[in-house]
Amino acid sequence: MTAQRQGTVDTWRERAAELDAADPLAAVRDEFLLDAAPRVVSYLDGNSLGRPLRVTGERMAAFIAQEWGGRLIRGWTDGWMDWPTQLGDQLGRAVLGAAPGQTVVADSTTVMLYKLARAAVDAAPDGRDEIVCDTDNFPTDRYVVEGIAAERGCRVRWIETDPDAGVTLDQVRAAVGSRTALALFSHVAYRSAHLADAPGITRAVHDAGGLVLWDLSHSVGSVELDLDGWGVDLAVGCTYKYLCGGPGAPAFGYLAARHHGVLRQPVQGWMGHAEPFTMGPGYAAATGARALLSGTPPIVAMVPVRCGLDLVERVGMAAIRAKSVLLTRFALDLADELLAGAGVTVASPRDDTTRGGHVTLRRPDFRAVNDRLWDAGVIGDFRAPDGIRLGLAPLSTSFTEVLDGMLVLAKEATR
Repeated sequence: MTAQRQGTVDTWRERAAELDAADPLAAVRDEFLLDAAPRVVSYLDGNSLGRPLRVTGERMAAFIAQEWGGRLIRGWTDGWMDWPTQLGDQLGRAVLGAAPGQTVVADSTTVMLYKLARAAVDAAPDGRDEIVCDTDNFPTDRYVVEGIAAERGCRVRWIETDPDAGVTLDQVRAAVGSRTALALFSHVAYRSAHLADAPGITRAVHDAGGLVLWDLSHSVGSVELDLDGWGVDLAVGCTYKYLCGGPGAPAFGYLAARHHGVLRQPVQGWMGHAEPFTMGPGYAAATGARALLSGTPPIVAMVPVRCGLDLVERVGMAAIRAKSVLLTRFALDLADELLAGAGVTVASPRDDTTRGGHVTLRRPDFRAVNDRLWDAGVIGDFRAPDGIRLGLAPLSTSFTEVLDGMLVLAKEATR
């Protein structure tokens, strides 16, 4: 390594150390199982799967021994029946900006997305037969929309979106109209991390007479949200990214109180019944957000979600968002210097106010580069056609860890 190169690295190490020393969330990292993967130099995929908390294993063991083993079937009458709504209310309070009674935890994101989107389309007045969605939305969102359109004889009005950007207010205003039943968008674009103008877009859809459904999977736990204040109708999201709920953790669904008893989700199961243990003929939906339930809730899988939410609520979303902005800005600064002249382009917004919690870098050969990064212990995330995403989880990621990963990326990208 040349003296000039070493000097550059030393300067960045000093900067990373300064940022870590000043980080009010630095001590929180000790609550994660950081030493469980010794070959990992830098974990930069927290926007796909969060690290596990140390307390999660303890609570899982206690749940199995005491609640499942100790209470057995009595656990349902002792409290499990209320977990979907209790955890939903905690989500609303800690991260969604939602009053109690509007959120439940159940199903996967795809299933919850289908139930809410189908409910909105089914409730649309005659003549409103269009679903608005953007072409670079997450695949499951697009597939669900296409399936519902086929089922209900609707048309999908596609907004052509630049993968290096995200859906804009002007695009939405131009797309919605008298035929709009539902508009479905991701709050943070899964490729570029573009942060959509949720309040502005929600107002635009409402002005056109339609409902709006937000996918919050890449923003919940990373970006501050205010669903009630923004006037959002419906929202879904996962809990295994920034909320550290673990692989396949259950999703959540939000249905604004003004739509309770009006929008009816289509998967009528016994847990969404007003009196599930009556088990009589005919279906009568439960009141409130509980009507979004269908089958038996994944109680065991909710234990890790509770652990992640407890930490997020204790730390506060304002502090989490502040560190997220600093982490992504630091990654962009590193990319500008370490990858200068390497043909790498930045696909994420430079403006802190329009950037979510990850950074995407692009180059035609980045699929192969990402494979080499994994071999070197730097776990990023490749997204076709040519992007490496750096998912910087504020609770578990240090600035030094970001630097270590970026140095390996620079080495692999310039060799």
